[in-house]
Amino acid sequence: MLSKATPAPIRTAALFAAGVVLLTACGGGSTTSAGKGGGAEADGFPLTLKNCGRAVTVKAPPQRAVSVDQGSTEILLSLGLADRLAGTATWSDPVMKGLEKANKGVERISENRPSSEKVLDKEPDFLSASFASTLAKGGVAPREQFEKLGVPTYISPADCIGKDNSGGGDGARTAPLTMDSVYTEVRELSQVFGVPERGDALVKKLQARVAKATDGIDGSKASLLYWFSDSKAPYLAGCCGAPGVITRELGAKNVFDDTHDEWPQISWETVADRNPDVLVIGDLSRTMQTAESAEKKIEFLESNPVTKTMDAVKNRRYVLLSGQAMNPTIRTVQGLERVAAGLRDFGLAG
Repeated sequence: MLSKATPAPIRTAALFAAGVVLLTACGGGSTTSAGKGGGAEADGFPLTLKNCGRAVTVKAPPQRAVSVDQGSTEILLSLGLADRLAGTATWSDPVMKGLEKANKGVERISENRPSSEKVLDKEPDFLSASFASTLAKGGVAPREQFEKLGVPTYISPADCIGKDNSGGGDGARTAPLTMDSVYTEVRELSQVFGVPERGDALVKKLQARVAKATDGIDGSKASLLYWFSDSKAPYLAGCCGAPGVITRELGAKNVFDDTHDEWPQISWETVADRNPDVLVIGDLSRTMQTAESAEKKIEFLESNPVTKTMDAVKNRRYVLLSGQAMNPTIRTVQGLERVAAGLRDFGLAG
């Protein structure tokens, strides 16, 4: 939560010496343009990104970036940019397999959302986030606060393209999410850091994994429910976020595809009434809500009188995913792979 305290003194000279300028403009999608600057500026810079309603101009590749959401951090680590990260925050899971060594060298300034003071103490020259709510009132701080200090900000296109974040909760989808938004984030961040070839290579690997996971599968016989967190008022996936990508790719059905809310809170009585074939369960390491881990979730499902009679519970048809795999991140591909494998194991894939 955003601290009410007076912001800590900013090392103004260090921030502005980074040579970053942010311009504001209208628009919602993500486009790029680049030109060659003079002097010591890197080739292809300054670079302008149209990001979630703002035109962000980065004069040179960041050297002290801070990523305030795990999904964004794992993209940067996957691009081999650990040495350019001054800090990370807001983690729900252990770091993605294969990134452990790179992650060790990056300071975690907070397990949850940090204060703006903690972020600015790292003297960042670039700030990235996975969610619009992270860089808004009630989050770390509004984007404008960082922009006034010369720190450009970037939010995942997956959280603003085809999504309405003006209401409460986690927002609502006005159009189904596609993996293209995730691929755009990978490519744009690689451009910001001056390594576009790494972004292209990572996207190709992800696309190949999607193709392999969906090859020959027909999940049209299966109905799914995605449970992210909380047992008292569970957060379950609506139609069109990252779980929607997984469900559509497999040809299956989400039992709550009639709601466009990203993560609506729905009663267990309603869940039992819809009786999904498979429960896709978030296995989180954080401790913000009740029943965060898969173990706690399954314990609840098998003891609660409303849920224990459901077909998926009686037959223990569970697929366990990390929290990040249920968000629009590069781990969504991992989620797709695991749900596809689960459907095959349960005999629900043609």
